[in-house]
Amino acid sequence: MSTLIDQLRAIVGAAHVLTRDDGNDLSAWEQDWRKRAHGHALAVVRPGSTDEVSAVVRACAAAGHSMVPQGGNTGLVVGSVPDDSGHQVVLSLTRLNQVRAIDGANLTMTVEAGCILQTLQETAQKAGFLFPLSLAAEGSCTIGGNLATNAGGTQVVRYGNARDLCLGLEVVTAQGEVWQGLGGLRKDNTGYDLRDLFVGSEGTLGIITAATMKLYPLPAAQLTAWAAVPSLEAAVALLGLAHRHLGAGLTGFEVMGQFALGLVDRHMPQLRVPLWADHPYCVLLENSDSESEAHARTQFEHLLESAFEDGIVSDAVVAESLQQAHQLWHIRESIPLAQAEEGLNIKHDISIPVSRIPAFCAETDALLQREIPGVRLVNFGHLGDGNLHYNVQAPAHGDPATFLREQEARVNTLVFDQVHRFGGSISAEHGVGSLKADKLPLYKDPVALGLMRSIKQALDPHNILNPGRVLA
Repeated sequence: MSTLIDQLRAIVGAAHVLTRDDGNDLSAWEQDWRKRAHGHALAVVRPGSTDEVSAVVRACAAAGHSMVPQGGNTGLVVGSVPDDSGHQVVLSLTRLNQVRAIDGANLTMTVEAGCILQTLQETAQKAGFLFPLSLAAEGSCTIGGNLATNAGGTQVVRYGNARDLCLGLEVVTAQGEVWQGLGGLRKDNTGYDLRDLFVGSEGTLGIITAATMKLYPLPAAQLTAWAAVPSLEAAVALLGLAHRHLGAGLTGFEVMGQFALGLVDRHMPQLRVPLWADHPYCVLLENSDSESEAHARTQFEHLLESAFEDGIVSDAVVAESLQQAHQLWHIRESIPLAQAEEGLNIKHDISIPVSRIPAFCAETDALLQREIPGVRLVNFGHLGDGNLHYNVQAPAHGDPATFLREQEARVNTLVFDQVHRFGGSISAEHGVGSLKADKLPLYKDPVALGLMRSIKQALDPHNILNPGRVLA
């Protein structure tokens, strides 16, 4: 035990090997963001280079200690904290935080895994480019974690998930070897696409240490609209209209249920939520235009005129400034925080074919109300790409902690069975982690699951990389 700690100190420096025996508080690395789990690590190791990551992996593998790669620790499925054995090493990648290169002609940026997502956005913007991945935790999550979970966010409808934004990776394998795949090529048909194998694998197949990401020209204008709609069917119809009127300019399309917005209004009244009280749903749309703000505003006006004429939209406002647009997006991003203020809740990150979302919600809403009278549904998310955060709150006068403890398994089964019946996925953008690992065999195609197990066995035969995650 002490021999491994000494080896790790020799590799990364004593200051970057944290243990409880040395009086260090490891809670920031041992507890997940939602405070659902609290593990016990042998040590937290903070390498400062890819070579150091490689050496740490070799040392831990030789000593028989499994590792838990960790970025910003903002995940929602308990996928990046240690178990309570006291045997696992947390491999914190936050010191790998350099932007290695920006290639303007190739429209790429090569960055290390520990770079904060917001830093990537700001660095790209200063260089005159757009890096479009955007999500609520962007001020603390890292690009390595984003890639490990194939993060989505608010602009997937236009730019895709993290996988779609990645052109290459640098990865340390379970044997401590380094795969250099940072070329930044958009075409390379020389065999299996290893990049897509590691993206979304949640640190179970290899440790991402750097990535080459796509950049885009900065849009000439970005406009945001907030529209009230009478139903989810109307929201889906508005999405179709938006695709026709805005084309590739449609970069965001979020839906928010009345109760979800009511929680923001109750717990954060300073945000002044518009239009929510008299409408079942509101939609937040973003139009990015390469021509001019005037052109973008004209497009929005034509879209909303058509939507009003068709009875799809009941009321709408268009942000008059960038500050107003940020305020509207801040309301949307505050829903999870407002829900937390309301009390512990059961979260779902699901995807359904867009055309089937209204029927799914109608049936599942009724099912949950019938099975658990008084339950409250916090429904919001990325309707543009079919991803809902279909969360379940305790009845108004019930105890949230008791509700979570007694009803979570039942609610998950009811919701996941419905998702499966409607041809959806029980994890759209948050990953599987350990929270859903035991559910995967119930809903994943058995052939696909068998292939996944074969890949894990081939790449990590001794199960030292994030064991118990994705595959139970």
